[in-house]
Amino acid sequence: MHRCLQLAKNGLGTTYPNPLVGSVVVHNQQIIGEGWHYQAGEPHAEVQAIRRVKQEHVLSESTLYVNLEPCSHHGKTPPCADLIIEKKIPRVVVGCLDPNEKVAGRGIQKLQQAGIEVVVGVLEKESIELNRRFFTFHQKKRPYILLKWAVSQDGYIAPANQPPETIVWLTQPSSRQLVHLWRSQEQAILAGTNTVRLDNPQLNVRLVSGPNPTRIILDKNRSIPLHYKVYDDQIKTLVITSQKPVDNPYLNTRYETLDFDKPWVDQLCELLYQYQIQSLIVEGGSYTLQQFINENLWDEARVFSAPINFGKGVKQPIFEGHLEREITLQLDRLKIYRNL
Repeated sequence: MHRCLQLAKNGLGTTYPNPLVGSVVVHNQQIIGEGWHYQAGEPHAEVQAIRRVKQEHVLSESTLYVNLEPCSHHGKTPPCADLIIEKKIPRVVVGCLDPNEKVAGRGIQKLQQAGIEVVVGVLEKESIELNRRFFTFHQKKRPYILLKWAVSQDGYIAPANQPPETIVWLTQPSSRQLVHLWRSQEQAILAGTNTVRLDNPQLNVRLVSGPNPTRIILDKNRSIPLHYKVYDDQIKTLVITSQKPVDNPYLNTRYETLDFDKPWVDQLCELLYQYQIQSLIVEGGSYTLQQFINENLWDEARVFSAPINFGKGVKQPIFEGHLEREITLQLDRLKIYRNL
């Protein structure tokens, strides 16, 4: 099962809306086939593992391991449970059940009804943790929300009187590269009006190789100039506003409305759920971050501390979380928190 989890991680950032799944086939204590799911619409991990078994006749004497319950329904690909039954694999070991209501125990039931021995719950905690985005989406009906910011030693995320369209870097290049890796692993990225107006960011992946997340831009009064980079229409962009424009000339940019006179983070989560967005990294300013914290709609916070002092400026958000890890990156210090 450890190998299944290791393989599954290869798909982080590319499998949405599908989960991260790895699978191995074992015969006489030896792995004879392995695979992982790497993109929606492509073969699932179990299919990949079975295909890599060179001597198909030994499948009837083998055990298949997989970190998530085999699917039992027709989607873009046939059910994996059917293939396991067809190949007469006598034993299946599963990390955890699938929370998707289309599966939710039906895959296990189908295998058992076919006479296959099924063991469930091996490295269950680790299996759920790996797919925490997928589980949050299906169980809480919202994206997994990751907050990210950098703070000076004296507690500021930006200096006072920052000139527009000027980015003031707090962190080292290696930290910024890591942030781009994170962006490639999440399905969407959000920034608020003030952050966009001040920094004019691209909110894409440039410093590593990987997919660009969908941009979520809070532009309540549509005050962000249309020549700004977030309006370049180069990647999928969702603009959240109080009123849609009459005409939308863009191909990759869509507008949606929220009632900003009411708490809007919960409304946003409902909207992103409708868009099938499973994970969101928030790179907004202090005000935007604080709204997620105030509504208790966040799962993880990644906070860089930089060896710089501003004296005055924009204070970092106020929050409480469980410090899970602390990492040194050159001159920066990264702290990773989980919501209590």
